[in-house]
Amino acid sequence: MDLSFVLFAVVAFLAVVLALEGVYNVWASRSSPEAKRIATRIEALAGEASAPASIERTRQRSRMPRLNGLLGGLPAGRRMQHFVTASAMAVSAAELIVMSVALGAFGLFLPGLLGKPLIFGAVLGLGLAVLPWWRVANRRRVRIERIERQFPEALDLMSRAMRAGHSFPSAVKMVADEMTDPLGHDFRVLFDEMNYGVPTNDALANLAERVPVPDVSYFVVAVMIQRESGGNLAELLDKISLIVRERLKLLGEVRTLSAEGKLSAIILTALPFGVGLVVNLVNPKFMAVLWTDPAGLRMVGLALFMMLLGILWMRSIIRIRV
Repeated sequence: MDLSFVLFAVVAFLAVVLALEGVYNVWASRSSPEAKRIATRIEALAGEASAPASIERTRQRSRMPRLNGLLGGLPAGRRMQHFVTASAMAVSAAELIVMSVALGAFGLFLPGLLGKPLIFGAVLGLGLAVLPWWRVANRRRVRIERIERQFPEALDLMSRAMRAGHSFPSAVKMVADEMTDPLGHDFRVLFDEMNYGVPTNDALANLAERVPVPDVSYFVVAVMIQRESGGNLAELLDKISLIVRERLKLLGEVRTLSAEGKLSAIILTALPFGVGLVVNLVNPKFMAVLWTDPAGLRMVGLALFMMLLGILWMRSIIRIRV
């Protein structure tokens, strides 16, 4: 074999390896989790250094104040607002309702314009109407899971700070400075409220309202009781942290054991739609009876109702609260 060809192959291999390494370094310096965390901390520090201090807590104005005010006067509306607030998305409950109505109306009338039966419009409209709330629920679930993973570390940090002689507000500030979002942001708001004159119990109650996590509620209740009756708060935080870790460990085992049931539920739910789509593509006349014959429409409606009942039944079986 020619020596120059071997040298060329070795050089080409090294060039490719170095190019890949350079691309990875460029990506890691801008888009890796560590780079994002450092950039977030730098932006937060720069904002704290440049923004003027204000003792007045500001709240972003809603784009639909009247509808939000109407929802705030109803118990169900307040629950909807708390649900949306827990997702930390820049959207209000009123905007989601308007968006759901618009998408639902679009999905309801689109099959009729295409010459399809009304039942397809009802199914499509219901799916599109639920889509914004599904997005909010997914963001809320991800945020709550991140808070649950961060919360034991925050309790340990507060316990160590208080054993070292720091006060409770100082320990809260350490969590706000050291922990990443979303928990760091919520504790930063908690410290600002206590620092600017809000009573500690009210600030803690606001924290429990912003973060719909049972562990945070237990922490708030424990701190309130300790402030009234006294005791070793650092030891109390250690015990809460241990309980939270054990609960998360058990929850992980439950999720592992119920994963098979969830996968079965997903497959059984998607299987009729997938088979119907394939059959419709292979033989459209065979499937056309379902929406051209009145008996077929009744069969489709009954099947959808039974599927919905089965989905709710399987959900109640595989959903285990820990």
